[in-house]
Amino acid sequence: MAKRVEGSVGTPATVALVHAGIPFTPHAYAHEAGSTSFGLEAAGKLGVDAGRVFKTLLTDVDGRLVVGVVPVTGQLDLKALAVAVGAKRAVMADPSLAERKTGYVVGGISPIGQKSRLTTVVDESALGFDTVFVSGGRRGFDIELTPADLARAASAVFAAIARA
Repeated sequence: MAKRVEGSVGTPATVALVHAGIPFTPHAYAHEAGSTSFGLEAAGKLGVDAGRVFKTLLTDVDGRLVVGVVPVTGQLDLKALAVAVGAKRAVMADPSLAERKTGYVVGGISPIGQKSRLTTVVDESALGFDTVFVSGGRRGFDIELTPADLARAASAVFAAIARA
């Protein structure tokens, strides 16, 4: 796996990975304007199993923002996320708040290099793969890295937070 390669997109996520010395492979693709299935689009354009592509979702868990990272083939189990962080209740965060707190736009929110350090939980299914894909910080750009490196870069823990 490469670190940053010539011509790759410089985003807060890639800058954070390079700074931390965490290896990753950048993958740019042509995002289709109007598409809202960002993760499934990435899987199709990059020719990878959609189960290896993870989406980053922001939630309000008992009044604080928490990041859930789950496969694009499933959904975030809000109750399981709340339990994973020792809370009672989780709801999806307002998209404009998510953009303000992370510094990324919806569809390009990376779990890495966010403006605010937020509690992050990655679905444990990521551990079943050698590498996974997450948004690299903009629409049409994903980064590939090992699940352990993803957890290290995002200061994340693993838990069963996805459902089919």
